[in-house]
Formats: sequence, C-alpha cells, structure tokens
Amino acid sequence: MLDIGCGEGTVTAALAKRVPEGSVLGIDLSPDMIRFAREQFPQDAHPNLSFAEGDVQVLGFSGEFDIVFSNAALHWVYDHGPVLAGIARALRSGGRMIVQMGGKGNAAQVLVALDVMRADPGWSQYFRGFSFRYGFFSPAEYIPWLETAGLAPVRVDLIPKEMVYPARDGFCSWLRTTWLPYLERVPQARRNEFVDSLADQFLAVNQPDPDGTIHVKMVRLEIEAKKR
Repeated sequence: MLDIGCGEGTVTAALAKRVPEGSVLGIDLSPDMIRFAREQFPQDAHPNLSFAEGDVQVLGFSGEFDIVFSNAALHWVYDHGPVLAGIARALRSGGRMIVQMGGKGNAAQVLVALDVMRADPGWSQYFRGFSFRYGFFSPAEYIPWLETAGLAPVRVDLIPKEMVYPARDGFCSWLRTTWLPYLERVPQARRNEFVDSLADQFLAVNQPDPDGTIHVKMVRLEIEAKKR
C-alpha cells in the first residue's frame, strides 16, 4: 500500500497494523515530516512500514501497489492530471485508489474572509503577486480525469462536513496551522495579529453560538476507483 501525503505518519502506521502480511510506504514532500515519521515509527519496531520523501506530481512507481491511499492531502495540488496518471502507473492491474480530500465548496467561508484580508490596506502589501489555488473539485470534474488516467470510478461523492470549535482559541490554532500558504506571506512578527484579524473577519459574518461555539462548513470529496 502507498500512502500519499503521509505527514507525521500516524495514519500510515495504523494502516500498516491492518495489513501485517503486507507492507505500507508513506510519502510526503516535506523532509521534516518524513524525518519525524521515521523517528516516531522506526522500522525495527514496524518492519512492514517505511517512509520516503516523494512528490505526488511525479510519482516514480510502476505496478508496485495493490492500494494507493491518501487522506486530506491532494487538495494542496491543483493539477490532478499528473497525479492520477502517477497513481495509475503505481497500481497493479485491478488495484484500488482510495482517497479523501477537500471538495468543491470546502471552507468557502474561510476563503471569503481570506480574500477580504488580502484586500485590506493593512495586509495587502504582503500579498502582491500572491496566487494559490486549492484543488477543491466536484465529482463532475473529477470523473473524466479518472477515466483519462485509466482508473474506473467506483464511488465519487461530495460529503458535507462541519468542524466545530468550542472556543476562539481552538479556531485560531486551526487557522494558524492549516492556512500556511497565506500565513507564510506575513512576517513572523505579525502572524498572530493576522490570525486574530482573520478570526475577527470570519466571526463578523459567521457568528458563533451563544455559548461561543464556532462552526466551519467543510466539504470532502471521497473517491474510490480501480485500475482497468
């Protein structure tokens, strides 16, 4: 099994436990994440688990896996044509692709707030020339790409979700760790201020519950496909 965008490796390790007679390889573009995963899950203690640096846009595998899995990673990539071609090459005949990522409409309220922040005179200087497109797609968009890559769709669904934060601190922590393409444009000394202002902008439009609970609407695109 191949886990694309494995991050710190926790999910990858759980997958390896479920296939004791098989093996799982986790790949991630971040050297720091791979280093952390290897330290947390050393191969002498997890003999069927390994980690390597890898770019999903240039997968170099050929017929090596029965399953390619990915959770909450592929929406960081906008052009999924090369991604799906690489997944198809990596799978054995009849192998399965099982992935979940942000889908069409995901975090739309947050993106609106970010657009307002980028246009604000106090912050716009940091976003000159900035462009970042998340790969949030619909089934109608995605199914033809699967078929072009030689992957037969089994299930391609948009699933509405909701993230709930009991208080502002938790919501701000999520903003700080999730929206890095935006945060990295802001000088380190002003990032907390940016997050606070972003939270203010979001909450001015999307009011919390009377007890302070904050709701963020999310959408997941779940895909299962087979290699023809």
